[in-house]
Amino acid sequence: MKSETLGKLAEYAKAREAHARVVRISDGSETVIFDEHENGNLNAPSTIIEAAKEAIRQDNSALITDGEERYFIHVHNPPRRMAVIGAVHITQPLTQMASLAGFDVTVIDPRGAFATAERFPGVTMMDDWPDDAMSKIAPDSRTAVVTLSHDPKIDDPALAAALHSKAFYIGALGGRKSHGKRLDRLRELGFDDQTLKRINGPVGLDLGGRAPAEIACAILAEAIQHLYKGSKL
Repeated sequence: MKSETLGKLAEYAKAREAHARVVRISDGSETVIFDEHENGNLNAPSTIIEAAKEAIRQDNSALITDGEERYFIHVHNPPRRMAVIGAVHITQPLTQMASLAGFDVTVIDPRGAFATAERFPGVTMMDDWPDDAMSKIAPDSRTAVVTLSHDPKIDDPALAAALHSKAFYIGALGGRKSHGKRLDRLRELGFDDQTLKRINGPVGLDLGGRAPAEIACAILAEAIQHLYKGSKL
């Protein structure tokens, strides 16, 4: 690996940018691809750039053939994260399941009676108000944000911050009537309908479950679906 490429990889890793190193096997030419951009002198064909973007999304390095050339796509993705707003009963199984699925989980709740180490052993806790906490977390394309407090004073600032970010998944607990009122409040903050479609509400895949663990399973399943298959927008 060239020192120039190594420097770029370190730069993107520090910024938590999902990216991939692409090497042309025939001559060792290489580049770094992130989002829809190429940072290097390989001038990879569009098919390889698209393949790299898909490999990044799938967390899967690959050897790709394009015509007579072969390219190795080495994915360098930052760890997945999940920010859960509201230390409620659903949050407890969700943090456990998400951790087992490979997410670094942070629970945000300014209410000290809810956000306790006894209820969430081994989980990173933040007792900041969500707008301050989200500013510190800085959600990116490898971050899922889930609001579960069912309190607009807590959930709405977190959702607004998530909508301003690259978070790959945004979910909000609440029935359709509650969600409609939530969208009205967010419209008053200046968000348009297309942007608001990023919020998955009612949160989670429709699995039919009602118990806290079942709802948590539906939420995690929907987040993973968005991670690997993208949103339906």
